[in-house]
Amino acid sequence: MPDYAKITVDGQTHEFPIVQGTDGNRSIDISGLKEKTGCWSYDQGFANTASCRSSITYLDGDQGILRYRGYPIEEIADKSTFVETAYLLINGQLPTKPQLSEYSRLFTKHANLHEGMKSFFLGYPSTGHPMAMLSAMVCALSAYYPELVKPNPTQEEIKITAIELLAKIRTIAACTYKKTIGEPFMYARADLEYVNNFLHMMFSTPTQEYSPDPAVVSALKTLLILHADHEQNCSTSTVRMVGSSWSNLFASVSAGICALWGPLHGGANQKVLEMLEQIHADGGNTDKYIEKAKDPANPFRLMGFGHRVYKNYDPRAKFIKKKADDLLNALGIHDPLLEIAVKLEEKVLKDSYFQERKLYPNVDFYSGIIYKAIGIPTDMFTVMFAIGRLPGWIAHWIELKENKDKIGRPRQIYTGEMVRHYVPIDQRK
Repeated sequence: MPDYAKITVDGQTHEFPIVQGTDGNRSIDISGLKEKTGCWSYDQGFANTASCRSSITYLDGDQGILRYRGYPIEEIADKSTFVETAYLLINGQLPTKPQLSEYSRLFTKHANLHEGMKSFFLGYPSTGHPMAMLSAMVCALSAYYPELVKPNPTQEEIKITAIELLAKIRTIAACTYKKTIGEPFMYARADLEYVNNFLHMMFSTPTQEYSPDPAVVSALKTLLILHADHEQNCSTSTVRMVGSSWSNLFASVSAGICALWGPLHGGANQKVLEMLEQIHADGGNTDKYIEKAKDPANPFRLMGFGHRVYKNYDPRAKFIKKKADDLLNALGIHDPLLEIAVKLEEKVLKDSYFQERKLYPNVDFYSGIIYKAIGIPTDMFTVMFAIGRLPGWIAHWIELKENKDKIGRPRQIYTGEMVRHYVPIDQRK
């Protein structure tokens, strides 16, 4: 099999090397395309373009496979913790027991915010969206840790910055929630692990300590792990793009949070819950809404089905569905939205319309039900996604530094006017 591809332009044939990944996927290296042919490539949405080399996450959408650093997501979600998963993604290997213990200790040590940052929250309106606050506060960390804001930080400085971010993002998230409900901020506790500490800062008050059901901790841990990385999605690509300009990690992650905010990305689970509530309010007739989704003239869409990459059942959705069942059973909650979700899934999976289009439930379909059961409001759903995705963002930012990736600078196909000359305003028609 040849290790090059041929492209013919204007009768001239040029060869371009084929690059093969460890997964067997092959890509044509067209980095010299303009010089050889005088043309650029056009790939709207980058659906067929590999923008980098990465050893962090393997994803096979056709087979429904997801692996972190080679480990199947099924094993990580079932056996690992979020802190251990973060260590794996960022450092490339599972930690030893002493390494994990030290990592956890540092998260507790660096959990609380600089007291000066609390004044920022006071300036935000209580009606402000939590994602706006989260993005701004993460970027503001660069002002409080100027010693870590360098174009070429050392490995030790990168390690400290990563720990500061991982430790503080849950504190910032909890503070944004407290701001919206008018309750005082809670400090992290030294005796609690990562997920428990977050729940403490979210739901405890000065007069009453929140004691979560183990099923709540387990469900939230699983969601964070399943969201930890997902290859070159919109927000991760944004982090890498911004980081390629040598922007610091705080600024790069802040940009990733903004990208995640969109309803086509991290905001999708909120849209799923709103859809289920709409169906429930309309009598719970799932058949009616399935037919609406199949009608090309109807703008209604079944949220939570289909994925840009997966053309099979999203492996993360299987875990989340089970966690939703376990959580509601443990808490004794009868949620009609879960019943509607189950009915929708069963009918969609049997419907040839959706089968032919390979529209299967994705990670967003059941996650909103879990957040709702825990007591997290819908406008905080994407914030939860950001907490989970942070280890992946950090890992990719570090990797682009190590690989010495070039600054991102896509080309465009210009479709505007060529040359026009300025006309004074009194001569314009």
